[in-house]
Amino acid sequence: MVLGAALMSAGTPCAAPLVNLAISASGRGQLNPLSGFTGGAAAVNSSAFSLPSQTCYNRSAAPRKGRVHWVRLLPRASVKSTDFIVEPATDVKFQKDLQVPGCSSPLSLLGAGYREKVFAIIGVKVYAAGFYADASIADMLQSWKGRPATEIIESSSLFESLFEDYREKCLQIVLVRDVDGQTFWNALNDVISPRIKEPSVADKEALETFRGTFHGRPLNKGTIILLTWAEPSKMLVSISSMGFPSSVDATIESHSVASTLFDGFFGPSPVSPSLKASIANGIMILLDQ
Repeated sequence: MVLGAALMSAGTPCAAPLVNLAISASGRGQLNPLSGFTGGAAAVNSSAFSLPSQTCYNRSAAPRKGRVHWVRLLPRASVKSTDFIVEPATDVKFQKDLQVPGCSSPLSLLGAGYREKVFAIIGVKVYAAGFYADASIADMLQSWKGRPATEIIESSSLFESLFEDYREKCLQIVLVRDVDGQTFWNALNDVISPRIKEPSVADKEALETFRGTFHGRPLNKGTIILLTWAEPSKMLVSISSMGFPSSVDATIESHSVASTLFDGFFGPSPVSPSLKASIANGIMILLDQ
């Protein structure tokens, strides 16, 4: 259920990328969640992009035949195969369906993006991330059917409901550069700790377990880290530098820790805007099926 790309061309500026969708009188284009717009005589001219703030331009010239529709889209991951997608900024592949350690059934990819840190005014990509959820998650999102991705991404209530829902969810992180375990944990803790004003004993124990999972562990380029919300108050951590993780390395049992980390990725100020934008598109497309 993921996701085409956007056209960049010369002309009038717009706030978000536009796709040139030409539709003949004999047919009507449709959005295919795997390959973009299909059906009828629709044709899409597109190229991958990743930043929500990227400026784009549309041409004033129209094809000789058919009508031209400009469709405003948010960033999304590029589809390269029927089995996986490629996050375009990092070229990391994400399987569309994933069996995650500790989960009762396979999870489906909703979107993918990347995390970037700025060092001396230079943006450095640290990892790519894909967000997975139980396919039945569409049941609890039906009230959002027909709404645009631009509305979905701005809704804090939607992402809060997504977290509190009992269905399993997972964030797959793939490092695109070497990072030591302590540095990675510090980045996670910078997201979690400021959001927990008065941590309980259970919260402190959960944080110590979480920290210990990364302590002294080298995280080389290509390392896969799974952060799995098995329940709203239970998070599983799996790490592997030798292929996909096959087991759970730690269980974090704290609603506060689990929810604040989720908020760090999907709240009002996400650490990866491209990931959240891609998920908004994924939800929109999932509900339109």
